[in-house]
Amino acid sequence: MSTSKRIAILGATRGMGRSLARQLVARGDAVAVLGRDEAELGRSVADLVVRGKGAKVVSAVCDLEQPQTFAPALEQVAKDLGGLDVVVVTAALFGTQDQLEADGELARRVLTVDFANTIVFCEHARKALLLRGGGTLCVFSSVAGDRARKPVILYGAAKAGLSAYLDGLDLKFRTQGLVTITVKPGFVKTGMTEGLKPPPFAGEPDAVAAQVIAGIDAGRRVVYAPSIWWAVMTVIRALPRFVMRRVGF
Repeated sequence: MSTSKRIAILGATRGMGRSLARQLVARGDAVAVLGRDEAELGRSVADLVVRGKGAKVVSAVCDLEQPQTFAPALEQVAKDLGGLDVVVVTAALFGTQDQLEADGELARRVLTVDFANTIVFCEHARKALLLRGGGTLCVFSSVAGDRARKPVILYGAAKAGLSAYLDGLDLKFRTQGLVTITVKPGFVKTGMTEGLKPPPFAGEPDAVAAQVIAGIDAGRRVVYAPSIWWAVMTVIRALPRFVMRRVGF
């Protein structure tokens, strides 16, 4: 890429967001790290400064459970970076179906954060980018939202709604300069999935991050990562309903 970008990442202190931030600063992009823990933000900035070899790195507190932090965080990092070209959202909450069925408060938090609050944050990002003439909004949804499945009823419902929203943004605003990218990861070996048995085709964070960055550069509407999940979900979407009732995946 010939010209560096100014990129804000919500969730950059760990997991996929951290892998993305490291690769972006290594190639010269200016990165704003958004997260809820000030100590973790400080450690992340220090790590990225070393890896970035001169790339500008800034941070701001932004918590997906605290919508009042959204606008101030985006305004601060846009000021610090001299504008924003890309906003990436990797932050989310997760719980297994069994955990969510057993814990109503956890279910409420997951549904609120992964659907409603993520969309509210995206609305702030959409307006901020369009006011500056456009940009890219790249948001991590999930293959769990592609079709209802027994192991991910609640989490999948939140991600299905998020994917539909992002698709709508792309339909309405791409001609106005806003490129909306929906990332649909399969199982990725991060802290979010720690303790769970990896299924076939489980992804490594650095490899998935490289795929996502390529998607951002190309302006792709949807990125399945690892890419084999496009084929897997094509098959699952085509299965008859009576089969889906019998299988456990």
